[in-house]
Amino acid sequence: MSHRAKYTPGPAAGARVQKEGEKWTLVLVRDLRHPPAKVWQALTDPAHLAEWAPFDADRNMASVGPVKLSTVGAPTPQVAETTVKRAEAPKLLEYSWGPQDLRWELELTGAGGTRLTLWHNIDRGFIAWGASGWHICFDVLDHLLSGDPLGRIVGPDAMQYDWQRLNSEYAEQFGVQSPTWKASNSKQ
Repeated sequence: MSHRAKYTPGPAAGARVQKEGEKWTLVLVRDLRHPPAKVWQALTDPAHLAEWAPFDADRNMASVGPVKLSTVGAPTPQVAETTVKRAEAPKLLEYSWGPQDLRWELELTGAGGTRLTLWHNIDRGFIAWGASGWHICFDVLDHLLSGDPLGRIVGPDAMQYDWQRLNSEYAEQFGVQSPTWKASNSKQ
């Protein structure tokens, strides 16, 4: 996968924070050149999720009901027993991932593409981390949908792809201090 080595995420963009007291929600918007039905499949089909998402699902998420999400790239296995609360193909998908709620909206754009919006409530101390991780996941998703898969880039792997620059940019945009990533190769 030589083109993966050439991948660099663009500048931090398309994200904002909704604040309701102590509850902060990360809102990410990405315009994709692909129709909602194709994006929907990538959000719900376990084989597609395994190519770009930060977790694996034990079943197709296109219907309401229980699902197990296994975090990828975590130092120890993390499996969340969760429930798909809403699945309205190809427009709306809601479920939780551990204690966090995710809401995906897919909107047809004039060019036949999709405006993908994700609402994800994340502890505010880690909100820039979340924005950076999803930014890279969305890039990988776009490549996958374009027939040019990069392969999943999550967890510690993301460090090799300008994650720290992204994290700093998002932290500055959101006006937050991000926790310092303690990696063996970090220059602190």
